[in-house]
Amino acid sequence: MELKDRVALVTGASRGIGRATAVALARRGAQVFLNYTANEQAAAQALSAVRAAGGGEAQLCRFDVADARAVDAAIKAIAEQAGRLDILVNNAGVAIDGLILRTRDDDWRRTLDVNLSGTFYCCRAASRYLLRAKESGRIINITSVVGEQGNVGQVSYVASKAGMIGLTKTLARELAPRGVTVNAVSPGFVETDMTAAHMQGEYREKLRASVPLGRIGTPEDVAEAVAFLAAPGASYITGQVIRVNGGLLM
Repeated sequence: MELKDRVALVTGASRGIGRATAVALARRGAQVFLNYTANEQAAAQALSAVRAAGGGEAQLCRFDVADARAVDAAIKAIAEQAGRLDILVNNAGVAIDGLILRTRDDDWRRTLDVNLSGTFYCCRAASRYLLRAKESGRIINITSVVGEQGNVGQVSYVASKAGMIGLTKTLARELAPRGVTVNAVSPGFVETDMTAAHMQGEYREKLRASVPLGRIGTPEDVAEAVAFLAAPGASYITGQVIRVNGGLLM
């Protein structure tokens, strides 16, 4: 129960990595607020899983991370209700794939609005409360291996994830004097609803074979790294990109 009495917000928590992260934090004693945008059924299932893991006080929190005013209002309400905010996990994201010559302006903007601007809005709104939390304050941003190495056909997604890494390192420097740590977790190929459509048949086997550890990752693999960074034992780690990719990128 190393996160007992800590309050966490996980964005994009209804499915995949976000849901697994919310469960992992609750299992360690944190009170978790699960953000989602539209899928009420998936959000309710995630909430049940979090409460079953020991997060009896867990609650849903519906807002679009790309809406700055909604983010400000939601995070203020969470901090006032819970009395504090210690941990922010920026996981909400979208992937609209396409080569640069086929990428529409709207798709580019939406991807950056959610993935990069959404992370910025949440960090900005949460920082005032995390600074009060001091040494227990944590920001963990979920980026991607493609944000480090690039990927054909994902120009907007890669740009947004690379931007998150720069944002992470800058905020780590800004918030360090008050003891708040800011890190990123960079997953490789992970089995989620977002990636399922792309990882099938022969292509899936090709991807698996490219991973030195010989398997596709799970949301829980990523969640455990996030939970570690959120815990007291990671208080001297900041500004880092923790790769959870089975050795895909070393």
